[in-house]
Amino acid sequence: MSIQQKSIKKYQTVVLHVLVWGFVFALPYIFSLQYSGDRMPTEFAQKILVLNILMNLFWMSTFYLNTQFLVPKFLYRRNVLLFVVVNLGLLALILLMNRFAYDALNFAYPYSINTALLHNALPFLFFVLMAVALRTVSDRLRLERRAQEKERENLKTELAFLRSQISPHFLFNVLNNVIALARANSPKLEPTILKLSSFMQYMLYETDDEKVLIKSEADYLQSYIDLQKLRFGDRLSLKVNLYLQEDWHTLEPMLLIPFVENAFKHGTGIIEDPIIEVSLAAADNLLVFKVRNKFVEKDQAKDKTSGIGLANVKRRLQLLYGTRHNLKIETNDVWYSVLLQIKLNSQ
Repeated sequence: MSIQQKSIKKYQTVVLHVLVWGFVFALPYIFSLQYSGDRMPTEFAQKILVLNILMNLFWMSTFYLNTQFLVPKFLYRRNVLLFVVVNLGLLALILLMNRFAYDALNFAYPYSINTALLHNALPFLFFVLMAVALRTVSDRLRLERRAQEKERENLKTELAFLRSQISPHFLFNVLNNVIALARANSPKLEPTILKLSSFMQYMLYETDDEKVLIKSEADYLQSYIDLQKLRFGDRLSLKVNLYLQEDWHTLEPMLLIPFVENAFKHGTGIIEDPIIEVSLAAADNLLVFKVRNKFVEKDQAKDKTSGIGLANVKRRLQLLYGTRHNLKIETNDVWYSVLLQIKLNSQ
C-alpha cells in the first residue's frame, strides 16, 4: 500500500470515528428534545443531559483505552483474568466519577450506587466489547493485508527470476543465427529480427502487468519456439498447436514459458532424434496446456536452475489459482510430459 493510500485510509478512519462519536454525543440531546417537545427542558432534564454528556466522555475513554492498550497488552497475551480485573477497576473509577458529577450537579434526589450501576454497567460492557471486536478484527485484516502484500512481492520476485531464467545461451545463439542470416542475405533475416524484438518486448515490458491476454502469451510462446527452431533446424522435430477459441481471457504472465524452455533444455542435447510437442487450447473457460519431449534421465543434471524455475511456477500457480488449476507432470524412460489445466474466469 502506497503512502498516499495509507494517508487516505487514515483520514477515512478518523472521519468515521468523528461521525460515530458525534452521533453518540447527540443522542441525549435528541432524546431530550423529543421528551420536552416544544417546552423548554426542565432543570432536572438539563442536569441529566449534562451528566449523559460527561458519561459519554467516560465511554469514549473506555473504548480507546481498550483498543489502544488493554486489548493488545492483556488479551493478545492471553491474560484474560487481568484484562477483566483492570476493566472492573475502570468501571469502579467511572462510577466514582459519576458520583462526583452527580453531587456537583446538585440533584434533588440522593445518589444510589445500585441505580448508577444499573444504568452504567451495560453501556460500559457494550463499549468494552466493541473495543475488543474492532481491535481484533482490524488487526486481523491488517495482518491479512500484509500477508497478501508479501505474497505479491514474492510473486514479483519470482517473476523477475523467471525472466532471468531465459537462457543467455539461447539469446547468444539467436544473435549468431541473425549474423549468419545477414551474411547469407537470407529472406528469413527480417522476420527473425521481428520475432526477437517481439520476444524481448514482451519479456521486458508487457510482463510488468498483473495479467496479460492469453493471445499475447501464445504469441510469446510462438516467437520463442520459432527462434529455437531456427537454432536447431531439421535435427529437432517440433509439433506445435496453439488453438485459442477464446483468446480474450487473461492470465498472469510467464506461467507457460518455463515448461517450454525446460523442454528445449532437456529435450535436446545428447538425445537421439529429439522431439518436442507443444499444444495450447482455450475453450469453454478452460485452458489446456501440454508439453511433451523425449527424455534422458542423466541429462537432467546439466542445468539445475530449470528445476528452480519450475518450482517457482508451481508455487505461483498454487497461489494464483489454487483449486482452479491442475498440474500433472509424468516421466518414463522415453518421455517427459506436462499437462496444465486452468479454469478461467468468464468475461
